[in-house]
Amino acid sequence: MPIPVDMNAPIEIPATFEPSLPLDASVLQKPVELEGSVLRFDPVARATSLAVSMPRQWCGSYTSFTSGNTEDVVLTLASVVPIGQMLDLRGEMQIGSVSTPVQGNFNATSDQLDLLPLASTLADDMEVGGDFLGLQGLSLSSWQAPRLTNRGGSLNLEPSCSASEAPAVRALW
Repeated sequence: MPIPVDMNAPIEIPATFEPSLPLDASVLQKPVELEGSVLRFDPVARATSLAVSMPRQWCGSYTSFTSGNTEDVVLTLASVVPIGQMLDLRGEMQIGSVSTPVQGNFNATSDQLDLLPLASTLADDMEVGGDFLGLQGLSLSSWQAPRLTNRGGSLNLEPSCSASEAPAVRALW
């Protein structure tokens, strides 16, 4: 049989309070001292430095997520101009047998890249209106298609282009 409970009865909860310590006013008058070093990052200076030091030619491959095809890619930057903490990138990209002018922005603070191919026809499953979005600079980017039915792709670039593969390392003995 359930125990009858009066819902209107006041609930008593025992409370214990600890006495507070007296406030020491001398603690409030001391200046705050930081220990360690403060990171001094200047994104505008980094953008200016990158505009001079960024490699102008990048090579790699583009892999379509839809077809699985892989195309060789060569990106040549003709112009790298710092604008505040951003870099304005302009140049040409060769994707397989298709060449397209490109324009993009590179954020010197976060290393984010937006790169737009400007040609009216593009290679493989790439559609006009899409762009490359890189969260690791120019090294690794993803193709963002203009429609949800296109799964996009992956662009992997390296800052150097070699005409031939490196020779094999041979032992001396």
